[in-house]
Amino acid sequence: MEFNPDTLEASAIYKLLTGSVIPRPIGWISTVDKNGINNLAPFSYFNAVGEDPPHVMFSTVRGNNTNKDTLNNVLANGQFVVNMVTEALAEQMNATAQPVASEIDEFELTGLTPIPSTLIKPMRVKESPITFECEMVHHYFLENHKNGGACIIIGRVVMMHFDESVLLDNYKINMENYKPVSRLAGSNYSKIGKIFSIKRS
Repeated sequence: MEFNPDTLEASAIYKLLTGSVIPRPIGWISTVDKNGINNLAPFSYFNAVGEDPPHVMFSTVRGNNTNKDTLNNVLANGQFVVNMVTEALAEQMNATAQPVASEIDEFELTGLTPIPSTLIKPMRVKESPITFECEMVHHYFLENHKNGGACIIIGRVVMMHFDESVLLDNYKINMENYKPVSRLAGSNYSKIGKIFSIKRS
């Protein structure tokens, strides 16, 4: 079957796209507003985009042409933290996905511990074993949208934090201890399953 996104309803496009492009890593983004109120929200349109120098990206949808608090905060001060999500944090991550008023601190809402970053203002999630302090270098609003589109944020990683428990020798990651969670479709998530290797010639 063929589907032309120009003639397909938005909900169908969403289901087809998010059900096909899987699994997706989750960027659990913490920001802070001009009044010092913390914000924490998960984004599965997220990934690393390069290491020289290290950059990550995430995209936030704009339903009804409205910015989410995360986007407003990043556009205002150009800073955010990526807190990686593990199996132990999945429930709290999911709780931060609910829409709440901008004056609500999701750290307090979910019982997570905010700890200071080294170089930027937004707080990090203490319970996350891997966090990246980022400074925005570029943003782009998707064009020709029908309902608000989305905004892509690219940030340069200016500081990395790793708990010793998830590190092996030579900067490799201990997957057994890390236990990351990724996003599937609907309310489904996945853990790391069977791993196989293919060597490049």
